[in-house]
Amino acid sequence: MGDRFDLVIFDCDGVLVDSERVANEVFARVLVEVCGLHFTLEDMFDTFVGHSRLQCLQKVEALIGEPPPPELDLRYQRDINQALAQSVQAIDGIEAALERLRLPRCVASSGSHEKMRMTLGKTGLIRHFEGRIFSTSDVERGKPHPDIYLHAARSMGVEDPARCLVVEDSPIGVTGAVAAGMRVFGFAELMPAERLHAAGAHRVFERMHDLPDLIACHT
Repeated sequence: MGDRFDLVIFDCDGVLVDSERVANEVFARVLVEVCGLHFTLEDMFDTFVGHSRLQCLQKVEALIGEPPPPELDLRYQRDINQALAQSVQAIDGIEAALERLRLPRCVASSGSHEKMRMTLGKTGLIRHFEGRIFSTSDVERGKPHPDIYLHAARSMGVEDPARCLVVEDSPIGVTGAVAAGMRVFGFAELMPAERLHAAGAHRVFERMHDLPDLIACHT
């Protein structure tokens, strides 16, 4: 299975762990309380999903026209991490998909190493990725630049980006992976499929159970 690919690179939030809803509900509440900004959950997904913490704070600064209060960063990290520690779950079907997948795999995420250790640890998925977890904090530029994907591939011993498949759930993640010269499958459980297609995803799917068979079809 998967002779076309030497490596599968997974995003973390929204692809491996079902964290996007929890994190964005909490962040929306914090934005109201600290900055007086009101976002629906749909607005949160449109504006912030796929971005690193620092990128999110930069977006808030652009919206309010000045640096946000220091409390925002403190609350962002504390409140989201507390909520995830209590309620994060694995994406439905990901455990079975990983068990069936015979290809080398790693994680390349905008999340911090600390956050990924917590979410992957709590869900039990970390055993599939121990020692193969990469964060945009490891590289100069975050998504939508290709740096994290190229760094992950090189670290995994894969020199040809075309031999890599990336599984992403955000348009900026898809954009970065395409820019890296990699094949990209967009996971549209929460993100509208048309946004992933528009970002350049080569295939879009909605059920993680289907991933191994989709990879087999692209050998």
